[in-house]
Amino acid sequence: MSTSGSFRFWGMAGLAVILMGIAATLVACKPANGRQETTLRNVSYDPTRELYDAINPAFARHYKETAGEDVKVLMYHGGSGKQARAVIDGAKADVVTLALAGDIDSIAEKSGLLPAEWQTKLPSNSAPYTSTIVFVVRKGNPKGIKDWEDLIKPGVEVITPDPKSSGGARWAYLAAWGQALKANGNDEGKARGYVAELYKHVPVLDSGARASTVTFGKRQQGDVLLSWENEAYLAVQEFGEAQLEIVTPAVSILAEPSVAVLEKATEKNGTTKAAKAYLEFLYTPEAQGIIAKNHYRPRDAEAAKKSGVEFAQVELFTINDVFGGWAKAQSVHFADKGVFDQFMTEAKK
Repeated sequence: MSTSGSFRFWGMAGLAVILMGIAATLVACKPANGRQETTLRNVSYDPTRELYDAINPAFARHYKETAGEDVKVLMYHGGSGKQARAVIDGAKADVVTLALAGDIDSIAEKSGLLPAEWQTKLPSNSAPYTSTIVFVVRKGNPKGIKDWEDLIKPGVEVITPDPKSSGGARWAYLAAWGQALKANGNDEGKARGYVAELYKHVPVLDSGARASTVTFGKRQQGDVLLSWENEAYLAVQEFGEAQLEIVTPAVSILAEPSVAVLEKATEKNGTTKAAKAYLEFLYTPEAQGIIAKNHYRPRDAEAAKKSGVEFAQVELFTINDVFGGWAKAQSVHFADKGVFDQFMTEAKK
């Protein structure tokens, strides 16, 4: 895991262990004014760095006004699957804000830090915002990439992370599979064939979404990046409209990043009150507006409207409708020796 930073924060993952030790020391510290300060640890996934850079100070002000207490949030970022495994293996956290419900299900099952029915604790199945998968291409779109079928044209290189470690990559994989089903009359064989061919066009599998954005934008590798919608806007902002542009496919998946309080951990840390307030704050109009301005799709339509941010129209399908939920999708596609592993084995032959 790595601490939060700006979009230019490229290579600090190696400091994770040291920084987590520093964080543990900070929890017990008091600020200079002598008042006790609660410290929360938020273990999150790669593309939320900028979002929580904006959310956290807003929450601190809100909590001070409503609870009369000081609070600070320490952030840790990485591929969603890797983050989940880190928490299972003992990494300190009070809340998790991960790319998909399946990763939090794994934490619940393997660590016992939260109940199996954690999604019932907050509105919208504990997903305060949504996103989808879009394409980022070079300026002028030299390869003429307009929709999914263009990704498997001869000579097109696709950049996407490894689904074994990245939640965004799993959403992208399932988006590709689901649209192929729709395009081919729900023919599973043709959908499998499309996705297998797609991964033959992927020259490198980075561990997380942010690393793939670096590969595409900074290292100039590939013709198209399969990206979270919010990450696509950040890439264009970072590298410039003269370099990159966004293509929104006609059909994609409704991605629902999930959040949860690690109840057993917060009970031990004495942070339950602040942790619950933190995640509840994400549903407030103030936070929903911040979410929209960071190009996530807020649940609050009025907040989205007031933000002035316009989201592209795209036909969205859900993981429940097409794949029977995360548990089934994980077992079939991403478990050891699942469909994705089969693709990788076939590609090496």
